[in-house]
Amino acid sequence: MRLCFLVEEHYRHDGMPNEVIRQLTAWGHQVDVVRPGGSLLRMGEVVASGTHDAWVLKTVSGGPGLTLLEAAAAAGMTTVNDARSIRGVRDKALAAAIGRSGGLPMPPTYAVARPELLREMPAAEYPLVVKPADGSSGRAVHLVSAPGELEALLPELAGEHMLIAQPYVANSGTDIKVYAVGGELFATERCSPLHPDPAVRERRVPLSAEVAAIAAQVGAVYGLDLYGVDVLLGPDGPVVVDVNDFPSFRQVPDAAARVGRAVLGLARTGSPAASAAARPAPARGLPLSIPAQASATPAAARAGEAAL
Repeated sequence: MRLCFLVEEHYRHDGMPNEVIRQLTAWGHQVDVVRPGGSLLRMGEVVASGTHDAWVLKTVSGGPGLTLLEAAAAAGMTTVNDARSIRGVRDKALAAAIGRSGGLPMPPTYAVARPELLREMPAAEYPLVVKPADGSSGRAVHLVSAPGELEALLPELAGEHMLIAQPYVANSGTDIKVYAVGGELFATERCSPLHPDPAVRERRVPLSAEVAAIAAQVGAVYGLDLYGVDVLLGPDGPVVVDVNDFPSFRQVPDAAARVGRAVLGLARTGSPAASAAARPAPARGLPLSIPAQASATPAAARAGEAAL
């Protein structure tokens, strides 16, 4: 197969996606890497040739890569993930609206185009978590305890575009990151960006049935195949606080091979999650099918590579 990876400068030296690119190349596939933030692109020629079996995006939110991926999708090419689904989670205001309407346990979300409009937030909603609607990797996430703290923060927020604000969900200071790849779910525990603690290292943890059901529902609601979900264990149960397309997949065993096989499968068949999301949603309360969390052995991994 011939694949095109759109990789932002921010991820030029990161293990994800470079390890996946190396794995796919080792399996005999051709991978072209385009750096949309550092290239002069003739858009028509880039996407119109139809020579790639799939396009894969690994860029920061707000970067130019998503525009190029959407152009490829508009030309009828397969994208990983579905371009519309990526747009639906990278805009956090839009993601909140889609998630709440899809029945996901998410906090109430307010959106403003100018930071001073946050002064209109009801006092009862404090403490607040304020962050950019196009933020990623924990950038510019603030915990605001009272309206007085908001006033002091407004100059720092002035450089942002759309902002969202959510009531703070009380938690232990760690969150659960669930990675979804190839129909499997893997859970890790890590330090919350609001409570940084260098002593807390990300580690694999067992995945409860409740959190697994929510993570599987996230894929169905947004139409994602490869994704990550940040979940807080609040006093009233798990709460989804962020969704990422193509995350780092840290702590996932054989991550490069798993992601590589998932990319090839999607290149061959398209996105079942995006197709399902385009259909009318089932009535709430119906049971969800939860992918089993398998533990691949080296022999199983080699068998998967041999089948490619």
